[in-house]
Amino acid sequence: MVMPDLGIMNRQTILLNIFSTLSSALGPSHWWPGETPFEVAIGAILTQNTNWQNVEKAIFNLKQENLLKPEKLYSLPEQHLTQLIRPAGYYRIKAKRLKNFLNFLYYECDLNFDLLKKQKLQELRPKLLQVNGIGPETADSILLYALNKPTFVVDAYTRRMFNRHGLVVEDITYEELRSFFMDVLPPDVQLYNEFHALIVRTAKKWCLKKKPLCSDCPLAHFLA
Repeated sequence: MVMPDLGIMNRQTILLNIFSTLSSALGPSHWWPGETPFEVAIGAILTQNTNWQNVEKAIFNLKQENLLKPEKLYSLPEQHLTQLIRPAGYYRIKAKRLKNFLNFLYYECDLNFDLLKKQKLQELRPKLLQVNGIGPETADSILLYALNKPTFVVDAYTRRMFNRHGLVVEDITYEELRSFFMDVLPPDVQLYNEFHALIVRTAKKWCLKKKPLCSDCPLAHFLA
């Protein structure tokens, strides 16, 4: 559960101040890299349990064979897909997850990825969460970054950073942490996009898992 002593208005003020501070310190994030919405969605699945450099290698392999189109990737034999995405790690598992996602696209929108944009967030999110291999973080990443739906993406970085600042408890669930932001922030795609990007950048630069660099962090004055 969220810390009980934060009122709605107070929480909104704190979050917007954190966003403003990080935005001033780090500048624009230009998040998420990808030439097309479909590529962004594929990257969201490939990035599970690996770093982005490895994902880029896998995406490069797909581009080399001109496969970053729904209909082409859907028709590609799973064994061939497995070899192409090998750099992303857990490649057999991820190939199955990509195929599950492509099957979803086939039945949901006849492989026309852009048609998903016409669906409301409240309708589409539950459908994505039913796809085997797509959890809340991946679903929200696809919805926000590829489909421009106002859903806040949270992750281990978010939990670590906001717990250290005493704003959420350590064992807060994904949905509770997502609501911590969405309950008080306006449903703004650009705000959600940039805020999550800034959180990730801050966690990687200062809010390290071990030996955090709190004194150098732009959020140092927010610590109790």
